[in-house]
Amino acid sequence: MKTWQKLKQNPKLWSRYLLRGQIYALIREFFVSRNFIEIEIPLLAPALPTESYLEIFATKLLDRNRNSQNAYLTTSPEMFLKKLLVAGAGNCFSITKSFRNTETNSFLHNPEFSILEWYRVNANYKDVMKDTEKLILYIYEQLKPNHTNKPILTYQNQTIDLSLPWQRLSVTQAFSKFAKIDLLSNLTLKKLNATASKKGYQINNQNTWEEVYNQIYLNEIEPHLGKSKPTIIYDFPSSMAALAKKKSSDPQFAERFEVYIGGLELGDAYSELTDAIEQEERFKKELQEIKRLNKTRYPIDSDFITALKTGLPRCSGLAMGLDRLIMLFANVPKIQDILFFPSDELWKKP
Repeated sequence: MKTWQKLKQNPKLWSRYLLRGQIYALIREFFVSRNFIEIEIPLLAPALPTESYLEIFATKLLDRNRNSQNAYLTTSPEMFLKKLLVAGAGNCFSITKSFRNTETNSFLHNPEFSILEWYRVNANYKDVMKDTEKLILYIYEQLKPNHTNKPILTYQNQTIDLSLPWQRLSVTQAFSKFAKIDLLSNLTLKKLNATASKKGYQINNQNTWEEVYNQIYLNEIEPHLGKSKPTIIYDFPSSMAALAKKKSSDPQFAERFEVYIGGLELGDAYSELTDAIEQEERFKKELQEIKRLNKTRYPIDSDFITALKTGLPRCSGLAMGLDRLIMLFANVPKIQDILFFPSDELWKKP
């Protein structure tokens, strides 16, 4: 049954779907009251952030004479916001649509999804951790103004205490605690392959270090995150953070964090890399990996590299999946339950 048919049959469902508008309004209140400016970004672009873990949507842009050039649906608002940071925008945010291909047949993904991204200047990822905690608590307080005692959220039979402090756990600590792996001793492919093989993972000569790492992370780490308390997991291996600043104390790791609540990964953040030369080199490596994986190829955003050379201020930002945030506050297990027109419904074969 299509969503519009469900709504026609059961009008009580409207409140769940209209929660989106309430949450968007609260996000805007939160950031505007803190002197962030809202920015609207294009959805069609000549280039994208070069990230090999994504598959993208490619199309053609025709001029009036039907001359064509390659065009791509944006995967995030990141490049546009950073260019405006270079121009002097200061603290800013965007609520927009983004697109990632192959993300169908999933309860947590939709190829067309809604994203909140914000940037704070003269800040690092620890400052944005605080922003994230305050934002979620603000939304909770406004949606549940009559709650008593602790801010308790119920999600899929889990009782989650949103009160501060949230759990903060480094990736190295998480691997030790949940997978019994000393990550510092497994930062080479050979060593991680051996460790994963002993644990029963199927490893072959074609696997990259990142692919083996992801198998362990998704199976042994992620299921434990954000259960009774929200979890901020931080300091990811540098190879897992294409646009993040490396830690000065240990360049094997990057100043990146993710936030989990109720088992949902809601946001990804980092202290932004401002070095144009290093960023371009990382993009080139990502392009090689895109080619190896036989994914859709696209050019490096040279305009973004030019902006970095002009000077990106010290800053940090976070991208948050708004559909998952709405799932959390609506207490539903499937992304399809909060979308009027989910992809799997639109494109279902007759």
